[in-house]
Amino acid sequence: MSTRFLTAGEFAALDKWYVIDAAGQVLGRVATRAATILSGKHRPQYAPFLVSGDHVIIINAEKIKLTGEKLDKKVYRWHTRYPGGLREIAARKVFETRPDKMVREAVLGMLPKNKLRKRLVKRLKVYLAEQHPHTAQQPERMEVN
Repeated sequence: MSTRFLTAGEFAALDKWYVIDAAGQVLGRVATRAATILSGKHRPQYAPFLVSGDHVIIINAEKIKLTGEKLDKKVYRWHTRYPGGLREIAARKVFETRPDKMVREAVLGMLPKNKLRKRLVKRLKVYLAEQHPHTAQQPERMEVN
């Protein structure tokens, strides 16, 4: 008996939109829930080599929480690709200036590191406030436990 996978067009017909309210939620919990939905692991038709996930909208990113001493001790690093170009910035600074970037980076780090990653992260929308322009897609509310 052979296994039949859905085609990309059949997956596109099944696409749904979910809204996750991050107000008062812990960053890691929101990110894992979003990464699971984006990668499609919540569906019985999951295929690791296809974009089988749904779209995710995260609202209230400015009201997200970090537990413990992460605001002071967590550091975001990147390299400019120039000699001596290692740059660091504290999580508190990122949270004050761009909390949406913090959420996006957390979800991006939980997605698989392969060719599908760019296509999956395009399905993620992060907004600072309650409002979002995706009401026409009729997104469903998703609770984070």
